[in-house]
Amino acid sequence: MAATSRSDTEMRQKCKKMLNTKQAKDPVERLRLQCLSRGSAGIKGIGRVFRIMDDDKNRSLDFAEFKKGIRDYGLYLEPKELEEMFGAFDKDGSGVIDFDEFLIALRPPMSKARRGIIDEAFNKLDKTGDQVITIEDLKGVYNVKMHPKFQNGEMTEEQIFVKFLNTFEVGSAEIDGKITRDEFMNYYCGVSASIDNDAYFLLMMKNAYKL
Repeated sequence: MAATSRSDTEMRQKCKKMLNTKQAKDPVERLRLQCLSRGSAGIKGIGRVFRIMDDDKNRSLDFAEFKKGIRDYGLYLEPKELEEMFGAFDKDGSGVIDFDEFLIALRPPMSKARRGIIDEAFNKLDKTGDQVITIEDLKGVYNVKMHPKFQNGEMTEEQIFVKFLNTFEVGSAEIDGKITRDEFMNYYCGVSASIDNDAYFLLMMKNAYKL
């Protein structure tokens, strides 16, 4: 249900090479490459860091918050580059960037078909329809009986569910066992970036989630 390790590794290497050779001139593209150089969960990881630090829940970030979020995520950028990146997101020059617009701009471009099948997979897993996937949701839709580690007694059903949810928590500052629609989309944006072919991505999602 995730990117293959090979495609993920290739994407990391490609992004790092583009950063090292300074191929990306656009500030947004540079930040996107910084995230994807950490793997498929990179976009989701930075999204979660910013969500956690949004203490007043106003879903906006000023420059100080943006700077702290970048640092908390583990990226160390020159002051001038930070200002360029913030300015690229702060299109109206208000000194504040909208959190949702920031994430949407940061996501790698995806076709409508890819976005649609990611939503379809989320809807299938979100059994309760509350826009959050938890272990309780998975119990109704994810049958672990064919999982090799369940069959050989190495893992219980609960452990397999936790491992599945943790897949989406990679790179997160907080692991809470809950996956929101945005986090699910951000994660698969990263996976999508590692797969060039639309048909292959759609087939992978259909097979993984039996859609």
